Amino acid sequence: MAVKRPVEERTGTFAPEYLPAVIELRNVVKHYGKIKAVDGVSLLVGQGEIFGLLGPNGAGKTTMIRMLITLTRPTAGELYVAGYSVAGRPVEVKRRIGVVPQQNNLERELTGRQNLLLHALLHKIPGPERTRRIEELLAYVGLQARADEQIQRYSGGMARRLLIARAMLHRPPILFMDEPTIGLDPQTRRKIWDLIQLMNREGVTVLLTTHYIEEAESLCHRVGIVDYGRLIALGTPAELKASLGEVCAEFLGSGGTSRRFFPTRAGAKEYAQNRDDDVTVRRTNLEDVFVELTGREARELSSG
Repeated sequence: MAVKRPVEERTGTFAPEYLPAVIELRNVVKHYGKIKAVDGVSLLVGQGEIFGLLGPNGAGKTTMIRMLITLTRPTAGELYVAGYSVAGRPVEVKRRIGVVPQQNNLERELTGRQNLLLHALLHKIPGPERTRRIEELLAYVGLQARADEQIQRYSGGMARRLLIARAMLHRPPILFMDEPTIGLDPQTRRKIWDLIQLMNREGVTVLLTTHYIEEAESLCHRVGIVDYGRLIALGTPAELKASLGEVCAEFLGSGGTSRRFFPTRAGAKEYAQNRDDDVTVRRTNLEDVFVELTGREARELSSG
């Protein structure tokens, strides 16, 4: 299976037209009792993509990742990672993935370096190679100076960077990140974005969940919008915005904020001029797409 290569929107350049699929969900369903957390999702993620799952609280994003990383069994359907069945070959899947969980699960009593050493031992990385990789990754995430401090003294941003270093220690080609910048200040969030983009440029495929609209729009080659366990929209940020209209006319009415979408700025301006109230004309963004599809404002988003 292959995925049509998205345009590299950040640089405007094109890569090869088709990518081999390295993550695949085939009509996946997951029930928790009477609750259907994932409802018949089929999805392909191509090699070298940064793919984002965007959705509200309880939409099923985290459940999808948990199934892909072998922590949760699907009720129905099939999942494949790096060509291996998640159900049939879980050990082979684990060898080829790195995971950055939403919650900080580092050993707080250990230092940053000791946390990486423990992970390297679990992956049976040989001694000389183990030391070299640990030092390389500490430098990569900018933690060399704080490597010998206990995790309990780390800030949230430092802990997130160490989680990324830990996930990359065994050099996996695929990285799963569940809300990688949740709770971080804007400066630290952008540092994490830089790390994600650097890893991707080095060939790592990234699947992340996020509830930050700007994050999905800035980082992701393609975005899947999930609601009530279903994949309700899929495409590049540009494609999703174009599906509404490139330009938004926004105004505050008696029933709240209303939006109308137009293919051109000229059309939006003409509409604004024919109204008596104040109308803001701006470019359509991913938040508009989300609101139109789900009826929820982005500020209501949370991990799901």
